[in-house]
Amino acid sequence: MLIIKNATLYTMASLNNVNGSVLIDGTKIKEVSTSDLTKKYPSANVIDARGMILMPGIVDPHCHIGMMEQVYGWAGQDTNEITNPITPELKGIDSIKPHDESFKEALENGVTTVCTGPGSANIIGGTFTALKTKGKTTCDMVIKEEIAMKMALGENPKRCYKEKGPSTRMANASILREALTKAKLYKEALDAYNIDNSKPKPEYNHKWESLKRVFEGLPVKIHAHQADDIVTAVKIATEFNLDYTIEHATESYLIPEFIKEHNVKCILGPTLGEKSKYELKAKSFKSAKVLYDYNIPFAFMTDHPVITLDTTLAQTGLFVKAGLPYLEALKANTIYAAKLVKLDDVVGSIEDGKDADLVLYDKDPLSYDSQIKLVILSGNIEINKL
Repeated sequence: MLIIKNATLYTMASLNNVNGSVLIDGTKIKEVSTSDLTKKYPSANVIDARGMILMPGIVDPHCHIGMMEQVYGWAGQDTNEITNPITPELKGIDSIKPHDESFKEALENGVTTVCTGPGSANIIGGTFTALKTKGKTTCDMVIKEEIAMKMALGENPKRCYKEKGPSTRMANASILREALTKAKLYKEALDAYNIDNSKPKPEYNHKWESLKRVFEGLPVKIHAHQADDIVTAVKIATEFNLDYTIEHATESYLIPEFIKEHNVKCILGPTLGEKSKYELKAKSFKSAKVLYDYNIPFAFMTDHPVITLDTTLAQTGLFVKAGLPYLEALKANTIYAAKLVKLDDVVGSIEDGKDADLVLYDKDPLSYDSQIKLVILSGNIEINKL
């Protein structure tokens, strides 16, 4: 057992900005207290974190780590299967390179959980996976092999398929509706056969077998930057009763009333960096403050390598500078992110029974000169600079 004592705790649960102790037993957090747990567990190993800040590990709810090794050019690019705009049968985990240097850099910068998967070239691209940021194989790293189905609207499918279609937003929406309808009809026919074997059994279809799961509870991530694309995404998701989040949500702050009315959950970012294409023209750090004011659920993402995972907190600081309350900003990288990808039962906060993914900072994590002194992943000390 290991106790970290005298830390300023930001648990992202009930205890924030208070002095306390955390007990780790194996891979899990066993107890969190504002008292000195060394008296209760005298045989535990102890780290005295006086003057330092202890947080849960960062959770990135949307990135492409392990799939886009830029330095290797085409050989390292395994993010977009630009051969068909509808590829729900693909699994992001099958493209992950566990030895991508970015995993090491992410861990060194306090990122302990990532949701990574296909890019946005395809209207339906395949499934995202949830991983810890260290392991020799994906079997060592995986939290959940398929965490969501990736869909995309806007510029990217238009650009990638402009020679053969889709080349308009109308076509994006139409092709998405067609695919969802086919998967729904396939599911209905299969369900009818399973209830009554006298009914015709549909011929196995690999695409629809995978996509039908969005009607069985598999969440959907819908890439949409512009306000009009967000509205289209919400309309289609509502039409088909999908469990979804809007990914990027760049212009969500321009239509907060619509977002609120339709109970939309947004994963914002990346907001750091240049406005590299037309649909990013209204990108603004004030977006998070607007969503916060409207009580709209949101989290932050990097879209790594669009901005790299080691810049997560640099981006977060700029959201605070634009008016987002400090604690809300930290939660958007931890517990809120975990909730929006349905991992909050295991990561995202320092609470009894959760994975012991912890990061110790020598000062305010959002300060430009803060240093990480300790990173613990699943109970193991991976970085130690004490």
